[in-house]
Amino acid sequence: MARYRGPVCRLCRREGMKLFLKGERCHSEKCAIEKRNFVPGQHGKDRKAKIVGYGLQLREKQKTKRVYGLLETQFRNNFEKAAHMKGITGDNLLSLLERRLDSVIYRMGLATSRAQSRQVVRHGHIQVNGRKVDIPSFVVRPGEEISVRESSKNNPTILAARDATAHAPSPSWMDVDRDNLKGKISSLPRRDELVQIPINEQLIVELYSK
Repeated sequence: MARYRGPVCRLCRREGMKLFLKGERCHSEKCAIEKRNFVPGQHGKDRKAKIVGYGLQLREKQKTKRVYGLLETQFRNNFEKAAHMKGITGDNLLSLLERRLDSVIYRMGLATSRAQSRQVVRHGHIQVNGRKVDIPSFVVRPGEEISVRESSKNNPTILAARDATAHAPSPSWMDVDRDNLKGKISSLPRRDELVQIPINEQLIVELYSK
């Protein structure tokens, strides 16, 4: 499956905020935003024009795509799915994105970034309801249990990530057993329980509804 393979610190600088795409590095003084908080490129420091209208909508969509590590087609497909669900389209979109298996593994603290959680899933370390799932875009439903497979419980990457994220609280919409490397989705996440980075999903809905 296609994914962005370029320098991720550049993406944070383009959005002017930390998107936490590099795990522990984002919490250190090595973070690019701490050193060069301006748009990438030769004239980045001079690009200070005020963004309005379509520009705001586009930037919000690009930021959200980058937070979840999706390309345009994948993101648009999620929006179309959210638009056909009952309820508020923006809330549905964020719920679908948060319940992707790679996002769930990241929020459980079994990976320090969504890129790492995607790798953990793709390498076959995760199971849902006792069955191996190696598809990062798999959407987990309430009542389903996510756990590390028995053969992977000593995986150094997963154990290191668990220790590194020990300080981070688990989302209220999932029950996490960090000692046994498993968790369960207890309910659909509410809007105020969803994202860690400020996102105005209404701007995305307006952009795609034109």
